[in-house]
Amino acid sequence: MVCPRCVASVSEVTSQMNLPAKQVELGFVEIDRKLSEDEINLLSDKLQKKGFELIFDRETELVNLVKTTLISFVDHLIEADYPQKLSHFVSEKTNYNYSYLSKIFSEQTGMTIETYLIRLKIERVKEMLNFRKWTLSEIAWTLNYSSVQYLSNQFKKVTGMTVTEYLEGKGLPRKTLDQI
Repeated sequence: MVCPRCVASVSEVTSQMNLPAKQVELGFVEIDRKLSEDEINLLSDKLQKKGFELIFDRETELVNLVKTTLISFVDHLIEADYPQKLSHFVSEKTNYNYSYLSKIFSEQTGMTIETYLIRLKIERVKEMLNFRKWTLSEIAWTLNYSSVQYLSNQFKKVTGMTVTEYLEGKGLPRKTLDQI
């Protein structure tokens, strides 16, 4: 789950199945009791129809935890006057050593945590550009880029086009967070 609508969608499924969901958060559902094999299969089917999957593998679970934490980190960059360093933020939110998570994440996804974060940030840049409410300088400042030039170069590297080309409508549509 990567957004509030995902949480609502999963909550709806558990409610329809009369499952006592103690907690539903990004990437995580806690049920108050042990589910039967039939309930697990039905839950899995219903979630798959909505584009989700049940995860039982610990490493995949950690990767999803890191992804949801990185989404929170992008929000943190926007909201905090003095944002934390990525490694500190991830370790603090997950209660795992950053090096350990980085190793697992790279093995499972084929990319580093930093590469995934860059992709998330570029999707946020696209979102902010689409609103046409902020200048590129304001976006760079908000997302903690060292300069507009650095943001522009990273945007071109990730998307294959300049910011101007994107704004002129020559770009691809935005990606959903689960496609990054």
